Amino acid sequence: MADTALLVAGLGNPGSQYARNRHNAGFIVLDELAAHYRFGPWKAKFDGLLSEGTLDGRKVWLLKPQTFMNLSGGSIGPALRFFKLPLSALVVVHDEIDLAAGKVKVKTGGGDAGQNGLRSITAALGPDYRRVRLGIGHPGDKDRVTGHVLQNFSKDDIDWLRPLVGAMVEAAPLLARDDDAGFMSKVALLTAPTKPKKKDTE
Repeated sequence: MADTALLVAGLGNPGSQYARNRHNAGFIVLDELAAHYRFGPWKAKFDGLLSEGTLDGRKVWLLKPQTFMNLSGGSIGPALRFFKLPLSALVVVHDEIDLAAGKVKVKTGGGDAGQNGLRSITAALGPDYRRVRLGIGHPGDKDRVTGHVLQNFSKDDIDWLRPLVGAMVEAAPLLARDDDAGFMSKVALLTAPTKPKKKDTE
């Protein structure tokens, strides 16, 4: 499938007041991807911001919907159709409360687990797209979920978020090769805690 272009969509809410929210993890990852791999400037298209570049020699469009989270499908659907891409060429990067903070998993298809962005995309296109799930942890009570995702990442969060996003960016060419397992392995390897070296004893 690597001869087909890829559409990588990051989920979040537009506006500076949301920029550091946990719910904006997808936007945060895409901004770092665009900067690291020197993608083109962000342009307003498809009710979103679009940037063009390549990963591992594969043409890639990055898309940040500006529709607000629960209407993400209204931006991603038209973009996918315009570029005449199959659903398998869509990768959605999003926050995931049902995954421990700092963990990353990739899966294709499945339910939306209450994630309104995924619900909107699935309603527009069907469920069989790839999801890169960035764990932000669960607040422990379903009544606190909305507040949790719409809060800024805490100082403690930043300690794991920065290296994790850096690892995801470094491993991104594996996503472009459709090697989801390889991507997850590399992210895990790059973010594994380093063990202190044993001192030589004579």
